[in-house]
Amino acid sequence: MHIPENYLSPSTCTAFYLAIIPIIKRTISKVKEQLDRRRMSLLGVAAAYSFLIMMFNVPLLGGTTGHAVGAVIIAILLGPYAAFIAVAVALTIQALFFGDGGILSLGANIFNMAFAMSFSGYYIYNRLKNKNENLAVFLGSYIGLNIAAFLTAIEFGIQPYLFKAADGTPLYCPYGLNVAIPAMMLSHLLVAGVIEGVISLLIYKAAKQIDLVKIYENNEEPKVMNKIYIFIAALIALSPLGLIAQGTAWGEWGLDEIKEIAGFVPKGMEKGINFEAIMPDYTVSGVNEVLGYIISAILGVMIIMLLFRLIGIFSKKGIEN
Repeated sequence: MHIPENYLSPSTCTAFYLAIIPIIKRTISKVKEQLDRRRMSLLGVAAAYSFLIMMFNVPLLGGTTGHAVGAVIIAILLGPYAAFIAVAVALTIQALFFGDGGILSLGANIFNMAFAMSFSGYYIYNRLKNKNENLAVFLGSYIGLNIAAFLTAIEFGIQPYLFKAADGTPLYCPYGLNVAIPAMMLSHLLVAGVIEGVISLLIYKAAKQIDLVKIYENNEEPKVMNKIYIFIAALIALSPLGLIAQGTAWGEWGLDEIKEIAGFVPKGMEKGINFEAIMPDYTVSGVNEVLGYIISAILGVMIIMLLFRLIGIFSKKGIEN
């Protein structure tokens, strides 16, 4: 579901960056109201979880792949504003260091997966939780992921109608709504959404068992956090399972792949920006694929945890001053 570089026009990408600016401002002010060291630690863990769970690719219909995002379960446990920050940070680290999603399209990816998915899924959960809590968690996660997928499909699908070369060929994503929506939605409605819902429900049950509320009790914090860190370490160790699924996610092809599939390379894509990530596709030069994936997972988590640690330190200083 990560929109790569050059699949959306620069004007489309700019519109999404402008759209998320007020969301970011609102989110920062809301999170500051609840900011403390323990909550910031949980927020860092949540971002690390989202980063890792997106590395677990699963096979989808048509020989493509997909992944869970984790936005809704984070929203359920920590609130939708916290989920927005966590997933937005995870997406930014993926784009900057691993080339997973484009730099220009980062605003669109954040809008789809961090904003739309978090808030829509949380709203559904909140409406249903008094009737059946477990079903509310599943449906919130399932529908939230599919809303994000639908928005992504629309963003892909409008490109050939709005942006064409002089010869009439699409400049960016070459597939219209009639192709993009079915291609994205069938696989997410039938497979990826179900996986998102099941994983969210399992995480929810585990969170209830360890009782996250205890993290705000000084004598219980180390016990609870240790269990959470063990869980993150387990995800890192298991991350190479994401390599089992073969194929490229729909709409995330390289130029060679899109030429083979579409029969041509849109000029806007061919002449677009070419950002070189340090560890593209979670690989490490000179290291085998499995070890490279684990190293990427470790590095991504370390960057995220350090970032939230620094945010916590500076925020605390700001509050004291």
